[in-house]
Amino acid sequence: MDLFLFFTALFLATLRLATPLVFASLGGMISERSGIINIALESFMLMGAFVGAVAAHYSEHAWIGWMAAFLGGLAIAAVYAFFVIELRADQIITGMAFNLLAMGLIPFFSKILFNSTGSTPSLPLESRFSFEPLLVAALLVLALSWWLKNTRSGLWLLFAGENPQALLASGVSVKKVRWAAVTLSGGFAAWGGASLSLYLASSYSPLMTGGRGFMALASLIFGKWRPVPTFLACLLFALADAIQIRLQGVQINGTEIPVQFIQILPYIVTIIALAGFIGTSRPPKALGKEL
Repeated sequence: MDLFLFFTALFLATLRLATPLVFASLGGMISERSGIINIALESFMLMGAFVGAVAAHYSEHAWIGWMAAFLGGLAIAAVYAFFVIELRADQIITGMAFNLLAMGLIPFFSKILFNSTGSTPSLPLESRFSFEPLLVAALLVLALSWWLKNTRSGLWLLFAGENPQALLASGVSVKKVRWAAVTLSGGFAAWGGASLSLYLASSYSPLMTGGRGFMALASLIFGKWRPVPTFLACLLFALADAIQIRLQGVQINGTEIPVQFIQILPYIVTIIALAGFIGTSRPPKALGKEL
C-alpha cells in the first residue's frame, strides 16, 4: 500500500512539474516549425511568471493573472519577432539577449511596484490554481495536434518551416505566418511561467524558471517538433525532477547525499537524452534560414 501511494504521489508530481515545460515546449515548437529558432523561451517564461503574479496579486484572481501573462508573453515575443524577422538579427544571439534582458527588466519593475527586487507578495490560497493549468496544457497538446494536421493555417505553419518558397508560390505570406507563430509562442511560453507563479508556487521569485526554457527546447527536439511526442518528453524530464525532489534528504550508510548532486539530476537526464537522440531528430528544413 505504501508503494502504491509512493508511485501515485510520484505520478501526480510528475504531471504538475511537467505543466510549465509543456506550455513552453509547445510555444517553442510552433515557432520553430515556422522556421524561427526560439532560444528566448526562458525570457518569455520569466515574463509570464512575473506579469501573472503581479496581475493576480492586484486582482486577487488567478484567471486574470493567467490572461495577463499571456498578453505579456505576446508583447515580448512580438518584439523578438521584429528583431529576427524584420531586422533579420541572428536568431540565437537575439534569443540569448532577450533572456538576459528579462533577467534585468523584471527586478527593475519589481522595485517600482513593490520596492523590492526579490519575490512578489504571496498570493492567498483562493487566488492560486489547483489543477487548471494542467488541464489547459493537456487540451493544448490535443488542439495543436489536430490543428497542424487538419487545418489550412496549420499546414501553412508546417510549410513555412519546411518549404517557404512553396508557400510563397501559393500566395501566402511566409513573413506573416512566422510573425503569428513567434508571437503566439510567447503567449504559450508565458503560460508556462504563469504555471510556476500561480500553480506550483504562490508568487514570483527571481529566476524561478531555473532553466526550464532550455529544458523545453530539449523536449521539443526530443519530441521531433511534434506535439504528442514533445508532451511525452516533458513528462520524462518532469519525472526526473520529481525523483530528485524525493531523493533530497536520503541517506546512504548514514551519509546524506549532497543536495547539489541530486538537484542536477533533471539536467543530466536532459543531456543524456539529447546526446543519444539528437542525431536521429531532423529539424524543419528552413529552420533558422532567412527568406
